[in-house]
Amino acid sequence: MFGEIAPRYDFLNHLLSLGTDIYWRWRTVRKVRPEGSAPMLDVCTGTGDLALAYWRAGRGKVPVVGADFCHPMLVRGEAKAQRVLRKHDATGSAQARGPATITFVEADARQLPFPDDCFQIVSVAFGLRNVSDTTSGLAEMARVCRPGGRVAVLEFSLPTWAPLRAIYGWYFRNVLPRIGQALARNREGAYEYLPESVGEFPYGEALADMLRSAGLHEVRYYPLTFGIATLYVGQK
Repeated sequence: MFGEIAPRYDFLNHLLSLGTDIYWRWRTVRKVRPEGSAPMLDVCTGTGDLALAYWRAGRGKVPVVGADFCHPMLVRGEAKAQRVLRKHDATGSAQARGPATITFVEADARQLPFPDDCFQIVSVAFGLRNVSDTTSGLAEMARVCRPGGRVAVLEFSLPTWAPLRAIYGWYFRNVLPRIGQALARNREGAYEYLPESVGEFPYGEALADMLRSAGLHEVRYYPLTFGIATLYVGQK
């Protein structure tokens, strides 16, 4: 399903969210900033938008790894990363960029191919609900995060204000799937799956409790855009 929508994935993300997804990633990077030069990991990275946002935030001094189990998505992410690196080199910032790289790895979020305690930040944006076992996915994210590091989860949620919740629910169930399916032209019903997966996935205190159960501490969550998305942050 994800492989089929890869060619139009970025375009549809921006269109269907009216560009708000860009703001949500920006807020994530601002709230959970990289520090020093230790590497960070973005799981379920898709085409790498959050990974690239973190690379820019680290001013090219923080190595970033993007992991996903969908090869066509990673191909798109790698192409975007190469364009970003070429642009930096062309503007004479290659030396300022230093040795930090953007690397993409094909991997299952439930069995990450990394040793314990190696990343200062482990993030996921709109991908945790797609992991078939949320508990094991969070446990793996916590495992590869170094002590004192942070796990950041950006995920869809539902607005708490009743009128907005009703309007958003109608758009999410009736308008978004039709536009997405018409433009993505995939056989697997990806944009019908989206509202179903969001409606079934825990959010708010329920998801915060799952981060705590994964061994994370000082868990906080921050509703974004009236609660349409929420950023969860926990420390190892």
